[in-house]
Amino acid sequence: MKFSAQIFSLLKMLRQPLWLVAGSAALAASLQGCLPVMVGGTVMGTMSATDRRSLGAQTDDAAIVLKAEGRAMKITGDQGRVAVTSFNRRVLLTGEVKDEKMKAEVEQQVKTIDGIKQLENDLEIAPVSSLGARSNDLLITSKVKASIVDTKDLYLSAFKVHTDRGVVYLMGRVTQREGKLAAEVSRNAASKIRKVVKLFEYITEDDLKDLAPQPAAEQSKDKAQ
Repeated sequence: MKFSAQIFSLLKMLRQPLWLVAGSAALAASLQGCLPVMVGGTVMGTMSATDRRSLGAQTDDAAIVLKAEGRAMKITGDQGRVAVTSFNRRVLLTGEVKDEKMKAEVEQQVKTIDGIKQLENDLEIAPVSSLGARSNDLLITSKVKASIVDTKDLYLSAFKVHTDRGVVYLMGRVTQREGKLAAEVSRNAASKIRKVVKLFEYITEDDLKDLAPQPAAEQSKDKAQ
């Protein structure tokens, strides 16, 4: 991996207007785990590359999304649109359906998927949103991610960001402090945000310290003991 070229490219984009750096968060994420990255004065080290979910939870989340989207599609056909987001086995449903009956049926079918701990049904009774509206949602998500990357003491890998119909949903395993700061940053990330919804799984500051990787010297000491 050519680290210097990628870092230079990222920093160059961050000097441009925000609408030009919507993809900066994705680039930063691709660099995480390779080396510490300096973004907007914030050092993103090894901890930023650590997903706070277990490997099993990450695998389950991917499987849940695939199964839920498949089941929802069978119910809605072309009369609805269901977006499924899962983080640590907590599931969010967004999009549009034709009536309350369809909304309830989608929820009922998704709930039967093994492993789901919690389900938030935010489907709206409305016509399917336009491609333009969905493109704007993707842009908002990118701006929110870029803002999180550029904020001291926030790590993008701790969050799941999803935007639907101008509503930003924040998921993740975070402390109260991180959750509050992320919500504040997200509200100011783009002008067309209707509201920010927090769907966090909260952990304590002590939990956060336990999740932080130990320096190599301390790991060697623990093994010796």
